[in-house]
Amino acid sequence: MPPHCDSLDGPVVSAARQALDTAEVTRVLPFVPAEAEAEVRAAFDRVMPLRDTGAQAARELAELWFFETVVRLHRAGEGAPYTGLKPAGLSVGPVIPLAERAIESGESRQLTDFLSNVLRDELKHRLDTVRGLAAHRALSVADDRRYVQAMLGYQVYSHHLYTAMRAHDHHEEQR
Repeated sequence: MPPHCDSLDGPVVSAARQALDTAEVTRVLPFVPAEAEAEVRAAFDRVMPLRDTGAQAARELAELWFFETVVRLHRAGEGAPYTGLKPAGLSVGPVIPLAERAIESGESRQLTDFLSNVLRDELKHRLDTVRGLAAHRALSVADDRRYVQAMLGYQVYSHHLYTAMRAHDHHEEQR
């Protein structure tokens, strides 16, 4: 997964900033599992007084600690490791912005077209590889082995795609 939820300009830190700026912890709570809510509230309560001290360094350090806490708990809720905050401005690839636009507009056509084109091109390329290797199968065991690896790889790749397409969002079990 490209840096997104764990970056300084990602949705989790953006919600954490809003929570601090509005003094409403509830703005960030939806990004963490319910069992982490008490820890987020406690961190929020520790950070808020430091924001008013006037000491810029203390404020920045406290906010960074809060962001790290919230992102760590968010990642734990996803079953993913926390590897630190990523800087703002990192590329998230082509799909995340298209998905974000679809959510904002309610229209998924651009995302659907992009993913369909990538899928079509990737499946064609992989199948062309399998077919090319099939022509040389009987020449040697090594040629047979390359064919079998590509053929099974094509099937497994297709299965993984199907599984991913049938999956719920990143927090839920597959259907």
